[in-house]
Amino acid sequence: MAAIAGSVWVTATLFMFVLGGQALDLLRVNATSRNPPSTPTVHCWCASYPNLTVCSWPEPSLSPSTHYVATYSERHRQKVTQQCHLIQPGSSSSDLISASSPSSERLWHCHLPNLKLLTSYIINVTAVSSGGSSSHLSSFMLEDIVKPDPPINVRVSPNGIRNLLVEWSPPPSWANLDIFPLKYQILYQCKSRGTPKSFNLGPYEKTKVELKGLTQGGSYVFQVCAKELLGLGKCSDWSSPVQITIPRTKS
Repeated sequence: MAAIAGSVWVTATLFMFVLGGQALDLLRVNATSRNPPSTPTVHCWCASYPNLTVCSWPEPSLSPSTHYVATYSERHRQKVTQQCHLIQPGSSSSDLISASSPSSERLWHCHLPNLKLLTSYIINVTAVSSGGSSSHLSSFMLEDIVKPDPPINVRVSPNGIRNLLVEWSPPPSWANLDIFPLKYQILYQCKSRGTPKSFNLGPYEKTKVELKGLTQGGSYVFQVCAKELLGLGKCSDWSSPVQITIPRTKS
């Protein structure tokens, strides 16, 4: 870390490296005044293995004049860099991505096409303004950041006395179901006699499950998440909740 009196030039660098893993983070600030742009907080995920990788970061509310430069490279070939395709907040493409990963913030996105399997990458996102520049570098392997979008069209219907049929559809953005199937988990909460209880079931490779022996008069809320079949990355966010009450039968 270095500084010169009078605040003509300031340099601050923070390294974090995890040995034996794929995580590498480096935050660097180079400023020509006391007011550099905020360092981008970058999050990357692969919503459809292996061809749909996106990184995003929030647009700073106090720096409307900030613009970004985003590049990426293979970790062991850092001199060969490629430009990341930037998508501005508010564009139709940005709205489509944000709809699958909802956030109250206005987000910048960049698309990283045609990444190689089992290869470590470094992405560099630099915020530039009249006050200087701030950069975020992070390292990842595609297999570690797989995270499908949530399943859609979750339906719950009675299937006999005290039985429910839960059905759903895969996320439309997951383009290679035949080659890279998904598995699913069900989260449901039962509100019976005023006491809520949560249950996590699965994983299931199919897109419908029958649940038997449920409580008459009980109110149930269901959500489903999706994960790559072999366990790569993380489960998706939970789907929108669906609620149903099992009617009581007349004795």
